[in-house]
Amino acid sequence: MSLELFLLLAAALFSIGLFGTLTQQSIVMLMMGLELMLGGIIAGAAAVWHYIAPEAADGQVLVVLAVTVMAVEMAIGFAVVTALFRSREVDMTDMAAELKE
Repeated sequence: MSLELFLLLAAALFSIGLFGTLTQQSIVMLMMGLELMLGGIIAGAAAVWHYIAPEAADGQVLVVLAVTVMAVEMAIGFAVVTALFRSREVDMTDMAAELKE
């Protein structure tokens, strides 16, 4: 596959994630959109890294590290959302914004 196809895939993932992030009010759907955006960024970076230096394993290590950080971030985010829902029955971003007052 060519670099252009990988970058097109990365742009599509990022665009779908951006659309989901901007249009959804559910906190879980918002987090899924952010995760798609991060996945698109990582896919694009990995493709560029592979085509710049295919022999070096640095890019692969960086991608594995980024995916691990994404997984930890989502686990912590879902834990916070679950705790927020259990304590105050909040599952929409508008309701969560009212918690500051």
